[in-house]
Amino acid sequence: MRFQIKVDRVWRPFVLLGGATPDNSYVEVTDDGITVCFGLLFKRTIPFGEVKEMFARSWPLWYGIGWRSNLRGVIGLVGSYTGVVEIRLNERGRAWGVFPCDRVCVSLEDPDGFIAAVKGKPEEPKAKKQAAAPKRRRKTRPPRAKKS
Repeated sequence: MRFQIKVDRVWRPFVLLGGATPDNSYVEVTDDGITVCFGLLFKRTIPFGEVKEMFARSWPLWYGIGWRSNLRGVIGLVGSYTGVVEIRLNERGRAWGVFPCDRVCVSLEDPDGFIAAVKGKPEEPKAKKQAAAPKRRRKTRPPRAKKS
């Protein structure tokens, strides 16, 4: 299922500078995961196993519009201050090869439908953690008796 990224009319000229059009600004839920595409500057597929949680959130005015990073893990792909969904990831990666990324925020036309579509998908089986080999104890000598 494909969900359109919401871009308010007033912001369309600004996001168009980054190549964002209605055809290439979407979030798609597939069998492989969640594909997020916002213009020419961002396209990434997030496997379901990497998604920790997701929820609707507010996007304050001072966070801005377009391709955003707070340099502490949040990547914003927003064209509107309403309808924003945050996707939290299990592990921190990099966006654009530079910015830390453990949360992706996207403004959507149908945020509730998107959340419901993702929650309906089964999670990937998590890789079994291999049992760590038991630690070997170092041989220690008994303490020496003190000479009187």
